[in-house]
Amino acid sequence: MRTQKVTYFTDKEEAFTNLFVGLGTKRNVAIVLVYLANMQEATSRDIERSNDLRQPEVSLAMKYLIHRGWITVRDDASKSKGRPLKIYALAKPFAEIIRIIEDEKKAEAEHKIQLTKKLRDYI
Repeated sequence: MRTQKVTYFTDKEEAFTNLFVGLGTKRNVAIVLVYLANMQEATSRDIERSNDLRQPEVSLAMKYLIHRGWITVRDDASKSKGRPLKIYALAKPFAEIIRIIEDEKKAEAEHKIQLTKKLRDYI
């Protein structure tokens, strides 16, 4: 039998994830971001096991994060049988990702304020 080390979220990491969700980030995306912020790199299987996510949930989160340019992916060719493992890591410093989210939320809020001002002009 083979043993494997699995890392689980602490209460602090769970709270951090909930902050992302409160800002409108999908829960699975938030989980992956927080997980990778605490790990140098991880396979999708590591993320699935550590966070009780299913493979399709991790895949969808990864597609979104790769599209945003926040995650890099590389193949691990050390295994000779089957598909090569994909190894994920943050492409940008975590603080920069938070800054990007903050800037987007500020722009959204400003847009809503402008719409509200236009509504007042109609009165």
